[in-house]
Amino acid sequence: MRVFAERWTPLILRELFNGSRRFSDFRRGMPLISRALLAQRLRYLEDAGVIASAPAGRGRGREYRLTQAGTEFHSVIEGLGAWGQRWVHGRASAENLDSTLLLWNIRRRMAVDRLPERRVVVRFEFRGVPPGRGPSTAWLVISRQDVDVCLKDPGFGVDLIVAAELRAFIRVWLGDIAFNQAVRAGDIRLEGPRDLVRAFPGWLLLSHFAGVQRPRPARAS
Repeated sequence: MRVFAERWTPLILRELFNGSRRFSDFRRGMPLISRALLAQRLRYLEDAGVIASAPAGRGRGREYRLTQAGTEFHSVIEGLGAWGQRWVHGRASAENLDSTLLLWNIRRRMAVDRLPERRVVVRFEFRGVPPGRGPSTAWLVISRQDVDVCLKDPGFGVDLIVAAELRAFIRVWLGDIAFNQAVRAGDIRLEGPRDLVRAFPGWLLLSHFAGVQRPRPARAS
């Protein structure tokens, strides 16, 4: 427990299991953690033998990877995630809304094999973003080779616009409601060529835990 149960440590391990390797990757996946605390937690996990680091191949900084000891935490992280999906309520409440975190998760959970052969630029226009919880407008530049999040206009022509209530899109991402349900309710609107509008929902793999079954509400007697 001394190694694992510190605040943020399970989320750092989650990020490693999801492919994060650089300090900036961890910051994108955990936007509320301070740089100083993240650096402290990484040093502690390295001292404990849970992770190892080496100089990054390009530029400054270091790259982190799980050791064998760290890899054995995988079932623990999976179990916690499944439990949270099944039992925690209010996951899309106002205090949990963050457009940057949503976009970062979309970036790493795209079905790249379903994407067109060419590059596609998607502009997101979010409504209901709490102050300090990410941009209202952002771009995804996606291809079969790479998916990139841009918080500033990347300078390419926009192929598809996704105008959405942030809370509704997060609920779709978590598996609480279907994409088409949010569209019918007017909470998500797609603008662009018909083929891209039809294909876009199929590019989203959703949260890793979106398929976890939830208990049915008890019927009133």
